[in-house]
Amino acid sequence: MTEAPRLTESASAVFAVLAQAGSATRPQLASLAGLSKPTVSAAVAELESARLATHSGTASSGTGRSAAVYGLGPASGSVLAVDLGPARTRVRGCALDGTLLAEAATPRARAADAVREALAALPAGAPLRAIVVAVGDVTELDRAGTGMRPATAKAGPVFDAVSVALPPGVPVHLENNVNCAALAELQEGAARGRRTFGYLRIGVGIGLGIVIGGQVLRGANGAAGELARLPYPWDDDREPRQEALEAYVGSHALLRRAARAWRAGDGPRPRTAERLFALAAAGREPARGLVARHAADVGRLAAAVTAVLDPGLIVLGGSTGADPQLLPGVRAELGRLSWPTEVVSSQIGDLGTVVGAARLAVARGVQNVTEGAQAKD
Repeated sequence: MTEAPRLTESASAVFAVLAQAGSATRPQLASLAGLSKPTVSAAVAELESARLATHSGTASSGTGRSAAVYGLGPASGSVLAVDLGPARTRVRGCALDGTLLAEAATPRARAADAVREALAALPAGAPLRAIVVAVGDVTELDRAGTGMRPATAKAGPVFDAVSVALPPGVPVHLENNVNCAALAELQEGAARGRRTFGYLRIGVGIGLGIVIGGQVLRGANGAAGELARLPYPWDDDREPRQEALEAYVGSHALLRRAARAWRAGDGPRPRTAERLFALAAAGREPARGLVARHAADVGRLAAAVTAVLDPGLIVLGGSTGADPQLLPGVRAELGRLSWPTEVVSSQIGDLGTVVGAARLAVARGVQNVTEGAQAKD
């Protein structure tokens, strides 16, 4: 990674607002950064000299005068976001203003190939400022204390396989995949304009992204929202088992129920959750009944979330959770068991995790450029 030049405090502030705005005139930068026009002019000159900003055009005002428009320069660099999903790995490369520069997707077994493909598509010679890797796990410091890694064997092997493709010297940040998807819904999905909500992901696994006051709640161990660890079952005759709730609600269990319910006259048995939901949408039994039961199960899980958090809004995501067929049943069961809570489907779908990871990577990249700012101008 190319080291960012040390910037004055004002140049650092102007770079941050320029990255957020994408492009702006000097008067606009002065307003956004809360700095005087002369200070902004000096800061822009400093950024241009470091190739962190560039003159990208002109804009006309209502008086007929034109003003120079600035954007990020080639030395600002790029970032990489990697979603190590349960079936597919998705990778995005972005400029520090969020512009998409590269993307790739492969089956999970070829995760490193997706990383190499995206890296090869990034602008040659531009520094890579940060990498965010989204994993389906809690993260922890490695034994040497030098970095983060998945805390269990759930995501460890695929993370290790991808690590060999990551360029050395670039900061790598790990984040839980459900937290990333929750951020995507907050910033450009179903939770825009809402500061507090729960993102409930139901797919092969289950998880909860908790957003309070516009910030993701991670917890003391980074494990907030790990619904798979809720005690289940919980009655007089059965002992709770670790991750037994995930084994009951996840899509593998849904397909096992389908296998038990299917009869010879029902036609070919669905081998995937997507096929089961397609049959239910077409009005086919027993698919409709299975999806209705799944909706009730998800509604009970949503009621447990609501009892603890009272989030006001729950966004349903994941490979099965985002299907709109679940909404009526989830709403009904949640309404029966808890107080009024709005429930909506994800607007971003399968891309939510990599979109959220890219947002985090951009923020990290901007921070890496600006954090070396001098104390004084």
